[in-house]
Amino acid sequence: MNISKDSVVQLHYSLFDEQDNLIESTSGGNALAYLHGHDNMIPGFEKALEGKAAGEHVSITLTPEQAYGARRADAIQRVPVKHLSGAKVWKKGMTAVVHTEQGPRQVTVEKVGRFMADVDTNHPLAGKTIRFEVDIQDIRAATAEELAHGHAHGVGGHQH
Repeated sequence: MNISKDSVVQLHYSLFDEQDNLIESTSGGNALAYLHGHDNMIPGFEKALEGKAAGEHVSITLTPEQAYGARRADAIQRVPVKHLSGAKVWKKGMTAVVHTEQGPRQVTVEKVGRFMADVDTNHPLAGKTIRFEVDIQDIRAATAEELAHGHAHGVGGHQH
């Protein structure tokens, strides 16, 4: 079976920045599982895996436009410090989570005062070319429940 819309893909990946620094990796843990073609992964990633088979190794280099977009200079927002989660004391450069109407969102602290903080809402990898090294472990047809929910279930996927 090859990767196509409505298939559940299990894979291991390592993510690198432009200087070849490892950002994150699933090696040593469970394979990541996602439902292909349902916007669960960045578009350039899914496009590069379309048609691939289990057992394949794929190297994927994505420009900012294919990954997390260009950095936006107007993405600085002022929020109450009490809305930042992830630490007790905040400093410039730290990553925080802010809960929004669209769900949790990662932000980078730019400036922090006693009650308010200026945060950069750009994705931390916005404006960067990134590279994934991917090992496809397994591919299967999605269940009716996974299709209804819009994501993969089970190990490496969503747990209900």
